[in-house]
Amino acid sequence: MLDMTLHEWRDASSIPLASVMNMVNATLDWVTLAFNAPFARAVVFGVHIGGHLFVEGLLLVVILFLLSQKSYKPPKRPLTKKEIDELCEEWVPESLIPPITEEMLFEPPVLESAAGPHTVINGKVVVNFASANYLGLVGHEKLLESCTSSLEKYGVGSCGPRGFYGTIDVHLDCEGRIANFLGTPDSILYSYGLSTMFSAIPAFCKKGDIVIVDEGVHWGIQNGLYLSRSTIVYFKHNDMESLRSTLEKVTHENKRAKKLRRYIVVEAVYQNSGQIAPLDEIILLKEKYRFRVLLDESNSFGVLGSSGRGLTEHYRVPVEKIDIITAAMGHALATEGGFCTGSTRVIDHQRLSSSGYVFSASLPPYLASAAITAIDILEKNADLISKLKKNISVLCKGLLDIQGLQLASDSQSPIIFLRLKNSTGYLKNDLQLLEDIAERVLKEDSVFVATSKRSTLDKCRLPVGIRLFVSAGHSNSDLMKASEALKRVAAVVLAGHN
Repeated sequence: MLDMTLHEWRDASSIPLASVMNMVNATLDWVTLAFNAPFARAVVFGVHIGGHLFVEGLLLVVILFLLSQKSYKPPKRPLTKKEIDELCEEWVPESLIPPITEEMLFEPPVLESAAGPHTVINGKVVVNFASANYLGLVGHEKLLESCTSSLEKYGVGSCGPRGFYGTIDVHLDCEGRIANFLGTPDSILYSYGLSTMFSAIPAFCKKGDIVIVDEGVHWGIQNGLYLSRSTIVYFKHNDMESLRSTLEKVTHENKRAKKLRRYIVVEAVYQNSGQIAPLDEIILLKEKYRFRVLLDESNSFGVLGSSGRGLTEHYRVPVEKIDIITAAMGHALATEGGFCTGSTRVIDHQRLSSSGYVFSASLPPYLASAAITAIDILEKNADLISKLKKNISVLCKGLLDIQGLQLASDSQSPIIFLRLKNSTGYLKNDLQLLEDIAERVLKEDSVFVATSKRSTLDKCRLPVGIRLFVSAGHSNSDLMKASEALKRVAAVVLAGHN
């Protein structure tokens, strides 16, 4: 049987081929019949019905029939215990946090004493340029006395938000003292510096509002804007021509702009660059295009102006021209918390609709007492501001010709910002070079400086740099030591890069 001849094999293989040909011929005959059918030549409403229309109609009926049928589903059966165990072993839960990178493992130096002009790190006294202790009030005797007496009277915390029995008389005294110092009708206290921006911005800026923002603002402002859900438009950092063109574009291209609330948000002294906002020009643009201005004075309060009243005094702009002023008290005043100041309506609105004020426990009384005392010291000791301005000038001059780095900050800014003259083109590489410099000046010269390292949440795209916070408590020898150490180390670290 296995010995099949070639002729027999051809006859066998031709059987399926003949079947296929018969099927094709039958189909063609059927189609021809459909085209030649009497009803295929009928006329309906003056239109000849051809055979192809009949075939298409038949196909449509078949398609509708198929679509109306239920899809096939295999019969369900419960999983066996073995199958369940196998699935459980194979399952890998999704991580709650992103993968840990080498950058995330970086731990900054730990301070072992007060964050004054000098501090202790790893048992060694170092000159501290990493803390924003602008007036040198950290550890001031009068602040310590004020805190001690307040702790004895009120205890540590308030144990409640301001609207729920967390208001203590010292809170009202502090709000009145700030308003009186700045020349505004009223002020409101927040228990944390960053929560001031987190809360004040969403309290006024709502969905649909237009907010024009400097691209260099710090993360606290960025987060407040995100929470507001407003339409955010950024302009180039501290560039008034860019601000003007942005205001022009937004005002004229959006027909509804005049009916919307519109804001300009800027920092007085930018934490990410050390530059000072030109408030006089901003006010002119604000009045021309009819925008409101929200100004963050966290790094200018107690620093700029002849008496430390901030950017408005520095540019001699009436404070009432600024709609909303916010500031953190953890810098010049050497305490904690924040405040917002302005008109009575602006402040009263926050007492009802600002989340950080309504829902957070109020500022510990001893910190409010310390803030009052710090403002008293500032008013009675104008020489603190003079000393600070002198120190800023001395350190700026000492760092002018530093190799591989350049001063990006304003000559009157308490934040001296050094960035690379020639970037590597990669943020990570730039930051690594700057961190090498910071680590070496700390290890070799006992000078503590910090890089402007940002979190993964920070959307600021300004160049990174080395940031030095100047204090009135620094001596001339501290300033010279810092400038000489940075010059020497930068020349070594950046020699190959340059």
